[in-house]
Amino acid sequence: MEKPDDRITSVLRFAAELVAWVATPWALSTYSWLLAVLAVVVLIGLPAVFSTPGDKTHVIIPVSGTVTILLVLLQLAAALIAAWSAWPAYAAVLVSLLVATTLVTERHRWRWLVSTDRHTG
Repeated sequence: MEKPDDRITSVLRFAAELVAWVATPWALSTYSWLLAVLAVVVLIGLPAVFSTPGDKTHVIIPVSGTVTILLVLLQLAAALIAAWSAWPAYAAVLVSLLVATTLVTERHRWRWLVSTDRHTG
């Protein structure tokens, strides 16, 4: 199966990741600055280090497509939960729409990622 053209999906996914990177430490900073820093390290570091061959140009530690999907779900969940926790309702609603749209547009990429699991494992 050929990797789908996911330019629009990539933009939406990156926007949701940016929200996660900002909103999660914002929400956690009321509890602990250390947790806020750790959240940023996890949310940025894990996808930078672990990726599926063929999905990114440079792969540091190769993982299955399923792991990549789980990392995206982690980002989306962090964006959604943190936005509702830390931001006004109108901003959280916009983030919810972004996350929902990202989930819909990710389907083709995720189908391709799962197909890479069958061909490598």
